[in-house]
Amino acid sequence: MPTVQDIPGPHRFYFYSFDCNEPAHIHVQRERMVCKFWLEPLALAENHGFSARELNRIRATIHANLSRILEVWREHCG
Repeated sequence: MPTVQDIPGPHRFYFYSFDCNEPAHIHVQRERMVCKFWLEPLALAENHGFSARELNRIRATIHANLSRILEVWREHCG
């Protein structure tokens, strides 16, 4: 399960190897909460437990690190 390193904050940003057949996306976890964002265009795909306020923060973090996240996605998924 590749993880995108060097993104500050309490969240873990990762994707599953078997997800490469889907459009580019990122999973985000903190404690038992998890969500999934499509990357192009940036949009929430799933949410399990995060508040709307925290989802907005996560979206802003993804947006600020989008080029790095896409770089890791493309390195792994091709």
